[in-house]
Amino acid sequence: MTDAPSPDLPLSGRIALVTGASRGIGYEAALALAKAGAQVVAAARTQGALEELDDAVLAASGRHATLVPFDIVDGGGIDRLGGAIHERFGRLDIWVHTAATLGAAGLTPVSHAEPRGFAKIERTNFTGVYRLIRSLEALLRRSDAGRVVHLTTSVARAPKAFWGAYAATKAGAEALMAAWADEIENTPIRVAILDPGRLRTQMRAQAYPGEDPAEVTPPSEIAPLILDLVRPDAVPPLRVSFPEWRERRQA
Repeated sequence: MTDAPSPDLPLSGRIALVTGASRGIGYEAALALAKAGAQVVAAARTQGALEELDDAVLAASGRHATLVPFDIVDGGGIDRLGGAIHERFGRLDIWVHTAATLGAAGLTPVSHAEPRGFAKIERTNFTGVYRLIRSLEALLRRSDAGRVVHLTTSVARAPKAFWGAYAATKAGAEALMAAWADEIENTPIRVAILDPGRLRTQMRAQAYPGEDPAEVTPPSEIAPLILDLVRPDAVPPLRVSFPEWRERRQA
């Protein structure tokens, strides 16, 4: 259990892991969590990008993030991540998962997908999620109100041409998360599967190279919703749409 949080720092004392924290939605989520008082554990592949995030976290909150450079395709690294969080903090209160990939080749017909590239997409978007659940569940069970936010995509439920590998693996991850949420319904852990819609991320730029970035919502705008979903004093819905949430807020 933790002390009652300050109204200015509603997540004070909470331990928050962000996987895929070095850019885009993950970066903005990590920064928002730190500003709200959480101790952020930031995991991503690139050490330099994590250090840039840490500079921003320190400037905004006066505290350093805990940086964990690793590749989500490294199952052993995921196991070590869980062990390191246990040794340092003893529990995990929040897990925001944003890590995903379209693959180096980007969008491609299913029949043209190269097996090694397809395997990398599958290990990043699907198997990595299973390994993280396996590594982190015991830590989340030690929280008085564990909260998980998993970023999904609309093509997981409505696949379209050239998105096959990404859509299939994200659909699988969404199914894993939904099944896990049902399994842990009698624990203090709650899962929210969040569809971000169109946001100005590197992945979107890869998928839509001709799109004007200025016409796409910046990822910082989803941060308030993520903060709402991880509050320990509220129960989030299983499925959440950022575009719908934003529309209701602007109405």
